[in-house]
Amino acid sequence: MTTRGKIGIVGSGFVGATAAYALTMRGVGREIVLVDLNHRRAVAEADDIYHAVPFAHPMTIRAGTYADLAGCRIVVITAGVNQKPGETRLQLLERNAAVFHSVVPAVLEHAPQARLVVATNPVDVMTHLTARIAQGLGASVAGVLGSGTTLDTARFRALLGQRIGVDPQHVHAYVLGEHGDSEVLAWSQVTIGGTPLEEFCRRQQIEFGEGDRAAIDESVRRAAYRIIEGKSATYYGIGSALARIIETVVEDQRSILTVCAPTVEVAGVTDVTIALPRLVGGDGILATFPQPLSAQEEEALQRSATIVREAIASLGL
Repeated sequence: MTTRGKIGIVGSGFVGATAAYALTMRGVGREIVLVDLNHRRAVAEADDIYHAVPFAHPMTIRAGTYADLAGCRIVVITAGVNQKPGETRLQLLERNAAVFHSVVPAVLEHAPQARLVVATNPVDVMTHLTARIAQGLGASVAGVLGSGTTLDTARFRALLGQRIGVDPQHVHAYVLGEHGDSEVLAWSQVTIGGTPLEEFCRRQQIEFGEGDRAAIDESVRRAAYRIIEGKSATYYGIGSALARIIETVVEDQRSILTVCAPTVEVAGVTDVTIALPRLVGGDGILATFPQPLSAQEEEALQRSATIVREAIASLGL
């Protein structure tokens, strides 16, 4: 039996702890359980976050073991080794795959009905692996999803909104494909308050050309590398993105998010997990919405899907 307001987080490092803090500030759920191989770290993070509750929303935050995940509506997996400066997400694959072969079964043993959200990089491949492990244990693949390009999409909207002087909440734009170097900014689908970007700029007499696109593309694509070079890890943005995804599932909001999930076919590439706009609700992935991309974008998406598919194949999946 699941409890609507109970959330589990496996991995209480920077990302897991920041996600718990973001959930507390947003008032999502009523109980958060932190599980970590370093139990002392989990206890310390839980205590620290719980002391913020009087300034936020009524909630219980505590450390626990896998057994304490029983009844969780959703479990977020952030466990794994950290990305090193200059290391690509795909280079993390073999090291983190070994971790997941022990973590996922342990989670599902005690919370078999929980939706699983993967944040560990390379997130597309790790989500695919998680779905395969879950499927082998009899769990629903539809209930497995990854953070995908949720953060990349937010970066895209924020930078574009800043450039044209519009609140990012009214900028509709998606980043598709791999959460990594080959991701695709779908410029052809960008709208501002329902108006195509080029038309909006023309009406507002805003000069916006290829140089502007290239600058934003570079800033979105290289954001994680710059942050890691400066402070060794990224966690505020992804922690907030995870809180948004969790809120969507826990409250069955039926939101469209660019999460990643196993997909039968994307741009001619079969059995692959990459980010696309997907309808997310209480049962996990409810629908996927392929985008009417330009020929150049479709080709780029195919390259991105191929890169991920090759990484998945390297695990024998």
